[in-house]
Amino acid sequence: MRIQGIITPATAAFAQDVREGLLKPQKELPSKYLYDDIGSELFEVITLLPEYGLSRAGHRLLQRYADDIVSRVPGPMLVAELGSGSGKRTRWILEAISRRQFTRYYPIDISGAALARSRSELGEIPFVSLVGFERDYLDGLLEVAARRHNGDHLLVLFLGSTIGNFDRPAGEAFLREVRRMLRPEDSLLLATDIEQPIHELELAYNDPLGITAAFNLNLLGRINRELDANFDLAKFEHLAPYNVRERRIEMHLRARVAHTVEIPKAELEVSFQAGETIWTESSHKFDLEEVRQMAARTGFRCEAQWVDAEWPFAQNLWIAV
Repeated sequence: MRIQGIITPATAAFAQDVREGLLKPQKELPSKYLYDDIGSELFEVITLLPEYGLSRAGHRLLQRYADDIVSRVPGPMLVAELGSGSGKRTRWILEAISRRQFTRYYPIDISGAALARSRSELGEIPFVSLVGFERDYLDGLLEVAARRHNGDHLLVLFLGSTIGNFDRPAGEAFLREVRRMLRPEDSLLLATDIEQPIHELELAYNDPLGITAAFNLNLLGRINRELDANFDLAKFEHLAPYNVRERRIEMHLRARVAHTVEIPKAELEVSFQAGETIWTESSHKFDLEEVRQMAARTGFRCEAQWVDAEWPFAQNLWIAV
């Protein structure tokens, strides 16, 4: 199979990840690729669904406790956000900081559309300057850390409970990399899903309107658009069961029939058996003590935790040691 067209570095990286993932015995694709412009828009709709209370819980906590959170962070500070999305949830934190000082805010997201929404949502907050980075988390954070002035404290926001998308060992390795870019007394505000009844979790990821299914299937559409593949989305279905042993929701795309797909820009032809799945995302659930122990293992101390009263969700403030 011959590669067609011009391949940009981003497309080459995408093609390599797709090739490596689909050649594994359990086919998989990195969850970060769910969030292209279309996927980001679909996820914004998901956050409004009554079955998906996670995002509303995060908003409630930030709205209620933003001043308390900010009061625990040394100043002067600059703010970096990993996976900023639309920026709606971040407004409460930035407004609380703006009442205290001028700050520089750096949203980091792989979706240009998400960064544009963030600029629209947050660009008019007084005493806040905004510069976005269309980067992976760690690449973007490295750029932000290089821009700090002497005496600045860096507050890193990781608000979407995205840490749950990592396997637990990989999540801790990622947090150690974040810590490596920080100085003592810098801060990380980390959102985590807390364990809850299984039927509620499964409903949140299998909404009756099928928005989450469309979000998941869009990943195959993205491969078609960007890598010239010929996935037939009708030949796949969305699954999101809860793995009790691992304490996580697992999103999969299951082949309805046996068939073969060509992905020219990944130099790949891949066959699917009926019932075979592509694993696209994990969402691990935690308990509060586990989060405190994770902080200690990755170079932080857990300064405070705020837990929503309506949905099992926590904001955790960690301080680099």
